[in-house]
Amino acid sequence: MHTSPHLRIHPLATGQVRWQGGFWGERFALCHNSALEAMERILWETPHGASLHNFDKAAGKMSGAHEGTFWSDGDCYKWMEALTHVYGVTRDEAIRVKLETLIGKIADAQEDDGYICTQIQLTDKRRWESLRHHELYNMGHLMTAAATHHRVTAATTFLDVARKLGDYLHGIFAPRPPALAHFGFNPSQIMGLVDLYRTTGVTRYLDLAVLFVDMRGSRRGGTDLNQSLMPLRQETSAVGHAVTAAYLYGGATDLLAERTDPALQSALEAIWNNVIHSKMYVTGGTSALHFGVSMRPELFHQSGGDGSKAARPRAQRTEVHEAYGLEYQLPNATAYNETCANIAQAMWALRMLRLSGTAHYADNMELILFNSMLSGMSLDGLRFCYTNPLRWYGEDHVMLSQDYLERWADFHCYCCPPSVLRTLASLHEWAYGQADQELWVFLYGSSEAQCHVGGDRELHIRQETDYPWDGVVTLHVLDAPAIPISIHLRIPGWAAGAVVTVNDEVKESAEAGTFHPCRRPWSAGDRIHLQLPLPVRRIGAHPKLEEVRNHVAFARGPLVYCAETADMEDVDTITELYVARSTDLQPCRESGALGDVVTLQGQGLRLPGSPVALYEEIRAAEPQPVPLTLVPYYAWNNRGRGQMSVWLPLLH
Repeated sequence: MHTSPHLRIHPLATGQVRWQGGFWGERFALCHNSALEAMERILWETPHGASLHNFDKAAGKMSGAHEGTFWSDGDCYKWMEALTHVYGVTRDEAIRVKLETLIGKIADAQEDDGYICTQIQLTDKRRWESLRHHELYNMGHLMTAAATHHRVTAATTFLDVARKLGDYLHGIFAPRPPALAHFGFNPSQIMGLVDLYRTTGVTRYLDLAVLFVDMRGSRRGGTDLNQSLMPLRQETSAVGHAVTAAYLYGGATDLLAERTDPALQSALEAIWNNVIHSKMYVTGGTSALHFGVSMRPELFHQSGGDGSKAARPRAQRTEVHEAYGLEYQLPNATAYNETCANIAQAMWALRMLRLSGTAHYADNMELILFNSMLSGMSLDGLRFCYTNPLRWYGEDHVMLSQDYLERWADFHCYCCPPSVLRTLASLHEWAYGQADQELWVFLYGSSEAQCHVGGDRELHIRQETDYPWDGVVTLHVLDAPAIPISIHLRIPGWAAGAVVTVNDEVKESAEAGTFHPCRRPWSAGDRIHLQLPLPVRRIGAHPKLEEVRNHVAFARGPLVYCAETADMEDVDTITELYVARSTDLQPCRESGALGDVVTLQGQGLRLPGSPVALYEEIRAAEPQPVPLTLVPYYAWNNRGRGQMSVWLPLLH
């Protein structure tokens, strides 16, 4: 197994972690039992966003035109990656056979020189004609899926396809042809090449990944849309398409795990801070704009040595879509927040976490997973959404690109559903990390983990918890080496007052926003008890975030909550709903249409007589108390075409 030399924390090996029920275990079971099979039917039967038939057509075994989008192949590879992760846990032989059959179709479709992209092979388009044809995006997902397949199964069938492809790409891009300086649009190939390097040990794949980072902004003519206006090592802001950005940043972080690059690390840390402190929604969503224009004030002027402003050439105004906005530009109803962008941000957070061992990266990862990632899928795992706004006006909503009144099973752009499933299917591999004589707990959920962290035996623990509904987490030591081992427990930034107890004897306060180390020689039967306080939190926003001035959002633990008109008999529209600044909501465990959840219950205020014209004189009106129920944001849009809001206006 490859060991990345610059990681502070390393992932556990395949098969060393599995969920044992609980919140995430239930969603893994959903993938295994129904969601992946339902997605397979879509990929075979519905000629919309993505189609598995394209591989047989490219191999000459089936007639017909290309089906789906330019990125259809990548969506198929992501679904296969999800299948592979499920097989790694279940060892379901039917899944293994299915994967081998599909891999055979892909191998047959691959050209002799290693090229494979059916949207080019089945059309009159030329290779490397346009970055919008998404060749590198598809190829990157193939390499990642193939590396995962080899890691899980030890088979080389898919890996052989990926190596042939990687060698082809090296031949095309290693000479640095000027015409390809800004390829490609969505750079999943950087992570894919690092995955291929880690699997094979072939350094030219890592060299090529570095080259793809170096290419960004290396020549004139780049744009903010795909982060190619300037070299990445000089960048300080998150700009442009939020999926391509986070894939680029995640791939660059993978490089830092393999090679020292202070300039690249400094740039990524600056970009991270720019996202977290001014361009991220309270739910963890990142792509604020359906459409917009990237304006970069910091490029218009620079300070002279005497403090004066020296003119610089004006930066190109770039039209962007699915993009970060300006700082504090975070609208609610028109929020884009593509599911893929949210997941890509979580993937970047996981990589920064493993690189540094810093808890706030884990907090950001968890925020997204519980909120803006999970909101992309219905509770039954069969329907999805592309955008994840923070306010929704139901039938009266202004529909922008990729918005839809209800969740859908199939869509003309099908990239988000397999992204959700491959995340859920692999999330057990996100839950823990290891280092020499250390086990790190990133995510809380009922699970078992065993790994070799030093000494004569593996460390084997079982985690029991009803998190996120309850803050009690118990770790049972089932076996351990004779040497002292540190078990690092993540204490979320919101968990002020957390307490850790070992064997009912040693009781310690744990600082919020850190990893709390418990170090000692462990024996079978030892227990660590963690109590995370879960008060209902009232969240406000920076005053420059104009859309939510004098508004409040509610959260409990890692979950952000929202109001839906499905729970408001006395409120006609979400715009009539207010809360008092002193509103005190109480958690309530209940089972119903949203499953077994904790809702927040209390009293809201209805203020009738809202203006119906664009501007209208305000007339005196007394607010009326109304029952208020808030539900987890991830569960919204599962009960018909209602209205929703995360942020609620305050009445004093």
